Amino acid sequence: MSPFLFFLMQFAILAYALVGGVFLAFSDFIMRSLSLTGGVGGVEAMQVINREVFRWVFMVLFVGMAAVSLLISGYAAVWLSGPAGTLILLSGFVYLFGCFGVTVAFNVPMNEAHAGMDLVADTTHSYWTGTYLPRWTFWNSVRTIACGLSAMLLLTGLLWLTQTHARLV
Repeated sequence: MSPFLFFLMQFAILAYALVGGVFLAFSDFIMRSLSLTGGVGGVEAMQVINREVFRWVFMVLFVGMAAVSLLISGYAAVWLSGPAGTLILLSGFVYLFGCFGVTVAFNVPMNEAHAGMDLVADTTHSYWTGTYLPRWTFWNSVRTIACGLSAMLLLTGLLWLTQTHARLV
């Protein structure tokens, strides 16, 4: 394995964990806190968060890791074999489907529906409490688990690969 790919996989472990940490914060306490604000506070705060997320480092990591996951999985599929190759391949697939795919299929459509809602309308409050909070948080928790699992699979695969290589040398 080239030093670049080895470094990229190490970076990916950290990036998976960082992205998962952001999602964990939302599932663990941010969404619950927003639900307790009463009135329009939580709705308005989440609308602002969903606009601002596109302007910061998180989005570069989140989207960039989809491309990195494709690269890592492709490399593993072509060049690696055995348990290490399988773990590394799976790490990319888990991120692509369990984090990136879930975001595109579930969280983003809910964010878009939520973005244009009138803060004081009864339908907004009903959507916020009956649909958005429980469903968005559920799918966000799936993303959290997927990121953690991706980091664990990649770390284990990379360790397995380096240990196997060390025994051969």
